[in-house]
Amino acid sequence: MLSIKGVNHLKLTGVYEMSSKKVTKFDLVESVYNNVNCEKKTVQSVVDALLVQIKESLKGGSTIELRGFGTFELRLRKGREKARNPKNGAQLSVKPHYVAAFRSGQDLKAALWNLPVEK
Repeated sequence: MLSIKGVNHLKLTGVYEMSSKKVTKFDLVESVYNNVNCEKKTVQSVVDALLVQIKESLKGGSTIELRGFGTFELRLRKGREKARNPKNGAQLSVKPHYVAAFRSGQDLKAALWNLPVEK
């Protein structure tokens, strides 16, 4: 059972029960589709629209706060005069640029705190 404030009734199956460590957008859509009373195309459209909105908001300089889950924000990376291309070792310069960053929220942190540590 997913335990996020206001969403206690939703049981996401197939996502966290999978043996694979990677969950794709397809997997998320499948899981939501199996737990809500909507067409699969509708679920796919909502997921796509959410991701586009997050991307467009970041491009516009906004911070996206999803209470209990986390915050997406922009961070400025410093430029470098001397950097190396890891593929061929060529020297190049990198301009200052923004990157997307994610900070997890309190509910997400609490949910992950007691996960068993793999050795």
